[in-house]
Formats: sequence, structure tokens, C-alpha cells
Amino acid sequence: MALAMGAFLMVLMVTMALFLVLAAGSAARLPGPDHPRPFPAQHDAAPRQGLDAAEEELRLRYARGEVDREEFLQRKIDLER
Repeated sequence: MALAMGAFLMVLMVTMALFLVLAAGSAARLPGPDHPRPFPAQHDAAPRQGLDAAEEELRLRYARGEVDREEFLQRKIDLER
């Protein structure tokens, strides 16, 4: 009985240690307040300064997957003329 209880406690301690290591590793990779996320959400934002409405609409259509990369680049060039 004492041997079974000792084995149970050992497995419990190893499991808890593994959980703490994984939790600490995950927390270390989260961006902090001084490190903004790489791609801030702009789905509800107004068009960025310097872009006209047509180019912004093209960017949104590309982001939604409605146009492929080649078509996006060609239309972007056309709009810049």
C-alpha cells in the first residue's frame, strides 16, 4: 500500500512539474505590452492614410481570397497609374 502511494505521488509530482515547465514556456512566448502583435487587426478600420478607396477595396478582396496574388499585383500596378 505504501509503495503504491509513493508511486502515485511520484507520478503526480512529475506531471505537475511538466505542466509548470510547459506553462512557463508558453507564457514566455506571448507578446508583452511593449511588443505589439505583428499584424494588428484592421478589418473595421478606415482606409489607411494615402490609399484611395479603390486600392483599399483591392487589398480587402485579396485578404478575403477573392483575387489571387498575380491579379492583386497587376491591379495594384494599374491603380497606381
